[in-house]
Amino acid sequence: MIFGWDLGGAHVKAAVLDADGGLARVAQRPCPLWLGREHLERALAELAGGESSRARHALTMTGELVDLFPDRASGVVAILEAFQGVIDTPDVLVFAGEGFVDARTARANWSSVASANWLATAALVAGLAPDALVLDVGSTTTDVMLIANGRVRSRGRDDHSRLAREELVYTGVVRTPVAAIAEAVPFGGEWVGVMAEQFATTADVYRITGELDPRFDQADTADGGARSREASMRRLARMVGCDVEAAPAADWERLARWLSLVQVERIGRACDRALSLGLIDRAAPVVGLGVGHFLAARLAARLDRPYVEFAALAGVPAGERLAVNTCGPAFAVAELRRRMA
Repeated sequence: MIFGWDLGGAHVKAAVLDADGGLARVAQRPCPLWLGREHLERALAELAGGESSRARHALTMTGELVDLFPDRASGVVAILEAFQGVIDTPDVLVFAGEGFVDARTARANWSSVASANWLATAALVAGLAPDALVLDVGSTTTDVMLIANGRVRSRGRDDHSRLAREELVYTGVVRTPVAAIAEAVPFGGEWVGVMAEQFATTADVYRITGELDPRFDQADTADGGARSREASMRRLARMVGCDVEAAPAADWERLARWLSLVQVERIGRACDRALSLGLIDRAAPVVGLGVGHFLAARLAARLDRPYVEFAALAGVPAGERLAVNTCGPAFAVAELRRRMA
C-alpha cells in the first residue's frame, strides 16, 4: 500500500492506494497546527490506521509556514519529526518538486520540500493532459498552475515568488475572512463599508449559497457557533453592522452571491495573467480541484474553456471523485510514488 499525505497548517489529508494501485480510501482531518504540534500528531494518528506501518509513504507539506515555528526551516524539521514519531516506518519519501527525497535530505534541503504540494498536483496533471490551466481552489488559498507541452510552466517555486506572480492567490472557500474579499458591498441601495473584523468567513458565504459540502466544512466558525445556513447569515450580517433580522433572507443570499462573484473575479484575473503568456491554446481545459472546485468550474465558463475534474482526469471512480478532488495533492504524491516502481 501507498499512503499519500498533504500536511497543511489547517488540515491533514491522506489518500491510500492499495497493492494494485486502486484507491483504498481518502480522508481529511482538521489540524490547527498554529495551536501546537499535538494537533498534527492527533490528525496523523486518526488517519494512519493499523496498516500504515507496513506501507510506503509519500508526503508533501504546507504547514511549515504557520506561526508556531520561528521560520520555515524549523517548520519542515518539526513536521517531519512529528510524522516519523507517529508513523513508525522507515519507508518515507518527501516530495521535492523534481522527485522525492528521503526525510534526512528533506531536513537538510528544506526549501525544496516546503509548500511543494501544488507542484505535486501539477506534475501529475502534466502527465495526463499536455496543456491545461489547473485551479486548486482550497479552504484558504487558490493555486493557479499552467501546463504546456506536458511540462509545468508556472514561473514561481516558493510562496513569495508565486504570490508575486499570482500563481498563489490567498483566497479560499472556507477560512478566508469576508473582510479580505471586499472593502464595501452593495446592500440596501448603498455601498456599505465592511467591518475589518473576523465576524464571518467565506465558509459562511458558501453555506448560504449551498455550495460548500458539509463533509469538508471542518474549520471553526468565526464565532465558534453553528455551521448552519441561518447562523452563517447572522455572522454575515455583522460584517455590515446589522442583525440578521434587519433584512429578509433573500438579501443575505444576494450579498453572499455578490461576494462569491468578487472572489471569482479575483481568481479570474490571476488566470488571465497566466494565460497571457500564450503557452496554451483555447482548446486546453481548466482542470479543477479543491473543496472549492465549483469555483473552478465557474471560472472555466468565464474563460470559455472546457472543464475537467482533476479526479476524473486521473481515472478515479465516480463515487470517490469529490473526496479526491478535495485532497488532490495527497492523491498526487501517492500516485507519483506508485509510478516510481
